[in-house]
Amino acid sequence: MTREEKSQVIEELTAQLADNTNIYLTDISGLDAATTSNLRRACFKSNIKLAVVKNTLLEKAMEASDKDFGELPTTLKGNTSVMYSETGNAPAKVIKEFRKKSEKPLLKGAFIEEAIYVGDELLDTLVDIKSKEELLGEIITLLQSPAKNVISALKSSGGTIAGIVKTLSEREG
Repeated sequence: MTREEKSQVIEELTAQLADNTNIYLTDISGLDAATTSNLRRACFKSNIKLAVVKNTLLEKAMEASDKDFGELPTTLKGNTSVMYSETGNAPAKVIKEFRKKSEKPLLKGAFIEEAIYVGDELLDTLVDIKSKEELLGEIITLLQSPAKNVISALKSSGGTIAGIVKTLSEREG
């Protein structure tokens, strides 16, 4: 690879790092062609982009990026694949499901919405991360709940509340 080609790859990687808020670094070494193809298919179905990268080029792209990748560059040893996803837990789910049949891919680390995760032992933690949409849905449900309770209480005992207010006003008078 010429110096120009390396520079172009670094620029492309830097752009991909900038465009994605959920980035997983994995090790898929040792997977045969059929298994790798199945993994790529599983990623595609889950709207995840999978790319095998050279560690040195990815490290330079991380350095050139505006994002703080913390300890992630230290995981760039051996075979490295990058998974890009719009949903924070989608790659973790694909990895976990895939590992029911194979011991790989191994999770090296992840950058999710500016949080850094390093190590394969965090896979279950990453599977449980909720997406932005899931969190917003839960917040909306929680906010609606008290309002619904008040409205239903007012509807069911509307006459009672009016009676209580009238009684209280008479006592003071």
